This record gives sequence, structure tokens and C-alpha cells, in this order.
Amino acid sequence: MFIPKWLLAIGFVAFVALATWTWLLASGRNPLPFPDGGSRIFAAASPEARAAIVEVLARNGLQARFRVDTGGVQRSILFDGTIINWSAPGMTRRLRGATSAIGLVADDPLAQAEDAAAVLRSHGFSADVVQDGEPGMPVVFVLTDAMPGTVLNFRRHVIHMPRPAKPPSR
Repeated sequence: MFIPKWLLAIGFVAFVALATWTWLLASGRNPLPFPDGGSRIFAAASPEARAAIVEVLARNGLQARFRVDTGGVQRSILFDGTIINWSAPGMTRRLRGATSAIGLVADDPLAQAEDAAAVLRSHGFSADVVQDGEPGMPVVFVLTDAMPGTVLNFRRHVIHMPRPAKPPSR
């Protein structure tokens, strides 16, 4: 049976690509934006503290994937969806002192944030929806006394978020 060399080459390349992706998935370094399970966001005390925490996590197997910094937040996004943030004081004030968050993926962030706020209120907690809490990021926050110091944030899938800026060179 004759098999063209070009077909063998395509099969070999596909096999290597699949094997590489499988290895990256197994090692916790999925190069694709799927699945997007949201994020868990933890606060660092300063920009230097954020860098130190990211280094500690990397030394223990939890690698940084990329940085997404805005005017009010420096953020390191890790391969498992964990985010280590340092928020400028103005950003923290807009969120009433909350520094950590549970990030949820939403088709309609505003509607789902309003629904979450309604559920929290129905259980006797305060809940306020804040749009534009972080200028430049299309994220809607729910501030609630059900989780002191923590907010819920609703955002679109990562493929619909703004492209991260290149990190500053060192």
C-alpha cells in the first residue's frame, strides 16, 4: 500500500502537536484558553510582594502564564487560573477595601452580577453591583458583606477580554 510522504509528514506533525499538548495539559500548562473556569484572585501587599509570591509559587510548581497590568492593578495570571494582584489604593477604595475575588465567567456579566446580588439580598446580605470598578477591564463586581474583603467578579470568557499589554522589560 502506497502512502504519500506528505501525508506521513502531516500525520507526524499532528502526532507531535497532540503529544506536546497532552504533556502540557498533564503538567498544568495548558497553552490554550480552554477551559476557562474563572479565577481565584489573591492580594499582595505591594508590587514587590506580588513578584515575590509569584516567584515562590513558581519554585513550587505553579508557573506564571502572563501578566495583565492596568492603571490600577498589577496582576500575574498563573496557569491554573489563580491570579496574584497588587491593587493601587484608588482601586481598593472603589471596591470598599476588598482586595481578593472569586472570578466567574459570564455570557452577560452585568445580568449575572445583578442576579448574584439578588440572591445574596434574598438571604439577608447586602450586595451592590459595581461596573467600571477597574477602568479598562470589562469586569462587573458584586460587593457583599457575605464575604468580607472579597468580591465576586463577573467577566466574559478570556478570549473576549482585552489583549494583555506587553510586560515592561527589565
